[in-house]
Amino acid sequence: MAYQEDIGLMAHLMRRAGFGATRDELEARVAKGYEATVEELLNPETQPPVDAYSLLRYQPASLLPGGQPPMGNVNWLYYLVNTKRPLEEKMALFWHHVFATGNSKVDNYDQLLEQIELFRQNGLGNYRQLLSKISTNPTMMFWLDNNQNHGTAVNENWGRELLELFSLGAGNYTEKDVREASRAFTGWTFETKIPRAPYGRFPWKFEYRPEDHDDGEKEFLGHRGRFNGEDILDIVVQQPACGRFICRHLYNFFVADEPQVPAWPIEAPRDQKAMDTLVGAFRDSKFEMKSVLRVLFNSEFFKNARFQHVKSPAEVVVSTLRFVGGYEIPKPGYGELSMNTAYMGQDLLNPPSVEGWHTGKEWINSGSLMARINFMAEKVGDTSAPGVRGIIDRLKARGSLSPEQLVDGCLDLLGPVEVGADTKEQLLSQANEWGQVSWDNGKAQIADQHVGQMLQLIVATREYQFA
Repeated sequence: MAYQEDIGLMAHLMRRAGFGATRDELEARVAKGYEATVEELLNPETQPPVDAYSLLRYQPASLLPGGQPPMGNVNWLYYLVNTKRPLEEKMALFWHHVFATGNSKVDNYDQLLEQIELFRQNGLGNYRQLLSKISTNPTMMFWLDNNQNHGTAVNENWGRELLELFSLGAGNYTEKDVREASRAFTGWTFETKIPRAPYGRFPWKFEYRPEDHDDGEKEFLGHRGRFNGEDILDIVVQQPACGRFICRHLYNFFVADEPQVPAWPIEAPRDQKAMDTLVGAFRDSKFEMKSVLRVLFNSEFFKNARFQHVKSPAEVVVSTLRFVGGYEIPKPGYGELSMNTAYMGQDLLNPPSVEGWHTGKEWINSGSLMARINFMAEKVGDTSAPGVRGIIDRLKARGSLSPEQLVDGCLDLLGPVEVGADTKEQLLSQANEWGQVSWDNGKAQIADQHVGQMLQLIVATREYQFA
């Protein structure tokens, strides 16, 4: 029983810190140990990177400047499905949600992918340094108009979102602070690209233009001086609100669903003690994300928060593809495959606004739920897929299965998945119609089919929508 609990806990960790895991991987990680697995996840450089050359070979358009949709999605989906550094990619997804930047305006998939690479390289590092890098990222600058922020004509878009959505949260600054922060970032811009025709564009590059910078005295969050952008960031990270805001994002993404961000000033966190622990780690480590996540993943509040988080569309699609296997090569069809998150309400590289996506139960409506179930059922119902074959082989090794053994075996090997009594009764009702499942006496094909159908029923349950 203790071993089964270890499997369940490891499955929980891999769902949250990555995109799930097969039973073979879970068993290998349990043998390695929970804390050792956390350390491996926190140090992705110990694992090999994704083979970008296969992507270039099969989908060269996914790397072209200004590549058309869905080629940017193809690129990122390939990394998400094939990474051996799951937390690195999960953190890129986390920061893409926080620093939401979309192709609807940027119209440059190569620049968005460059930003995702920035998150890969810095997402587990220091938050203050990440703020500096995103502040000089041309994609973000264009998204929030800082290239139009001049010493003689201040544009407040970047300054406002820096405070409201990227660091402090509403209610922790004044309109004057927005204005003064924006003044400090004047002159921060980028070199423009040459026109698309005939040979495409050069990448954008950060450029500082001192003649366009407002070097006058500014008053920001109680501090006075001739601040530039870096000074503003130094002041921001020292605010108590900064740790609370970033750690609540971490809790919402990795632990359990919180209310939507606009409600945070008026709705208390669902676990204040957990928040205090994370904020303490954030301050004590001087904003090192790896240190905060180490505390988070090893905490009891994380270990006890199983199935308290509605899977995002990205988690649904990526975990399913990684589980069933066979998507290691970006073959024809990857483009359509990569759009499935959008059909479920999360168009990667194209969030609906600078606020990102609304998470938790708001992922689910009648249309998105149908898209989720159809996608997952199609994949897990393919009894020729490597991951599904792995489940079948394990069940087959147990010999002839009663209806209850079939249901329990599928729930176990697909997760372990925990379902309520009513759901279990429905699954058993179907299994009872099939009766005993056996691979003997020429019944293998029917037995395989019943396993596939049971897996399809499980992924269609309410409980399976939670991670």
